[in-house]
Amino acid sequence: MKPARPDLAHSDDPLPRMPPWALSGRGETLEEAAFLSGAALAHLHVVLKQESVPLALLRERLTLGAAEACVSLSGRPERAKELRDEVHLLRRGETPGPGGAVFQQWREAASRPISVRGLAKTLSGFAAEDIAAWLDAGQGGPVGRASATLQAVLEADPRAEMAAFILADAALARALGWDRIVPLLAARLPGRALKESDDALRLACHKAIWTAARDATVMAAELARRAARMRAVAPKLRAKGAAKAVELFLTHDALSPSIALTDPALGIGMSDRAARRLCDRLVDLGAVVELTGRDSFRLYGV
Repeated sequence: MKPARPDLAHSDDPLPRMPPWALSGRGETLEEAAFLSGAALAHLHVVLKQESVPLALLRERLTLGAAEACVSLSGRPERAKELRDEVHLLRRGETPGPGGAVFQQWREAASRPISVRGLAKTLSGFAAEDIAAWLDAGQGGPVGRASATLQAVLEADPRAEMAAFILADAALARALGWDRIVPLLAARLPGRALKESDDALRLACHKAIWTAARDATVMAAELARRAARMRAVAPKLRAKGAAKAVELFLTHDALSPSIALTDPALGIGMSDRAARRLCDRLVDLGAVVELTGRDSFRLYGV
């Protein structure tokens, strides 16, 4: 997913703005890159504390970018559009293809509170004791800890790029005092950097985190505006189950009216026709957009 540029953020942005000097540096040395990534993370930390930011939705959108990067690293052709289809068009009891499975793992990892036990459930091929050791592989600042975790996992299994990224983001989040993963590294760290180690890898991670945190603050501001619009139009919705549907839209990257909004297990259970009419109404009100451009098998999101 292509992020919005920080310099194109709206002037009516309700969130704190990142200072211009934190946006324009180059960070060619480890010291400079560490300073810029620290500034970007500090700003993102403040942004994530704002009540207007739909955190679950932000994490979902970031997982899509992380999954796309991991799928690309593995040599598979799926991109964000296909990954959305594989996961959000699944019916209960169905399983996705390999690309969709990557997206599902990222979603699961980011939705759970960070714990060794929870990560072991998500990354079922890895032992809990190994995960615990990898999370504690580094010392010092958050990015240094994330870099050390990334290196430790890849030294143990060079093909475990996705697990390495998930655990590196977990190490970063723990060091920052966040209770859940905010996917940052995978979408912005070049694949060639995974062959580096020690200071070279730390420098690449600082650069990636600077860009990723900067992009995440822009995404958070945009989602805060869209969530405010959704909450503003919610009282105009009269369909049975509309309130629950609004909650789902504010926590999910995308929804299928014929699948998610008709599923009784999600607490809505609309008829297919009612679900489609609700989505059309939300589009007319400017609260959601149709994400696929198709006439059928449509997906909608904030």
